[in-house]
Amino acid sequence: MNRSRIEWCDHTWNPITGCRHGCKYCYARRHVARFAGDVRLNKMAKDDYVLVPAADGGDPVYVLDAPMQNTTGSPLVYPFGFEPTFHRYRMDVPQRLKMGNNIFVGAMSDIFGAWVRDEWINEVLGVCMENPIHNYLFLTKNPGRYPVLPIPTGHDNLWFGTTVTREAEMDRLLSLPLGCKPFVSFEPLLEDIHVELHRLSISLLEWVIIGAETGRKKGKATPKREWIQSIVGICNEEGIPVFMKDSLIPIVGEEGMCREFPERLRHPKVSPKVEKKLYGECGACKEVQRKNEMVALLARYERGKRPKQFGYMCRKCFEKFCGENGWDIPEPAGGSKADQGDGEDG
Repeated sequence: MNRSRIEWCDHTWNPITGCRHGCKYCYARRHVARFAGDVRLNKMAKDDYVLVPAADGGDPVYVLDAPMQNTTGSPLVYPFGFEPTFHRYRMDVPQRLKMGNNIFVGAMSDIFGAWVRDEWINEVLGVCMENPIHNYLFLTKNPGRYPVLPIPTGHDNLWFGTTVTREAEMDRLLSLPLGCKPFVSFEPLLEDIHVELHRLSISLLEWVIIGAETGRKKGKATPKREWIQSIVGICNEEGIPVFMKDSLIPIVGEEGMCREFPERLRHPKVSPKVEKKLYGECGACKEVQRKNEMVALLARYERGKRPKQFGYMCRKCFEKFCGENGWDIPEPAGGSKADQGDGEDG
């Protein structure tokens, strides 16, 4: 699990890596090439991995039950380069995060690519269901795979999206699963999208992301301002939040940027253990609030001893209590744990 540099998510989780779409603008392929090491040498270590048939009958795909290591003992993140690989040892990663996060699943792959085995996808979805405090975002160029798999429905933390780069790909929206949170990523936006022709499909979306092609490739496409504005315009009419990536700033300017998140993605959940740590009950009105927004109540029973914390009181009740007893409201001692409450676990 990596804290993400992708603006629209908190973390990326890559239990599956590698892709066979062959997109010329692919950032993941460029990234993997820098960290793959000696792929030929890695493939010679046949005791460290298993080859299994691909779901589409293509070349076999790789399974790793434990991370491979290089000659210095460091783990190899992409031992087979951009060849599809299932890293089963990464399946426990979401449970390590105590706070709810927006997790992009498969940033270095296409989880629903035609070559990906059904059981891999089912295992990934199973982990998502076992750790419901997170929001999981899936993005594929092969949404036709969605309807033929047992996609869990009725869960507002499972977001299934598709990538659209040009007009001819707009029919991908028709395959987004029902009963889930559908979204689309227009990245990289390579040509004008005739959005009015697809108003019905767009109106069913929960979120729209727009971005331009990045990297230093010669002749990379740059979307026109009016292409972006037409998408934003129809989303505004349909009440769909839009997130524009920083790659669009040179085109629309900072003042023209939209960085909107759906309601669900703005309010992360926490595990019961962390919730108990972060939230407390007011000793007067019994309302539950975050501890760092309440007043910690301390008592010292012997002179010279450190005071001990015995409860919390919301600020409103504390001010009322002080007023009823004719006491001045004390200034908070900035920075102390007693005054600030417990910090968050990331």
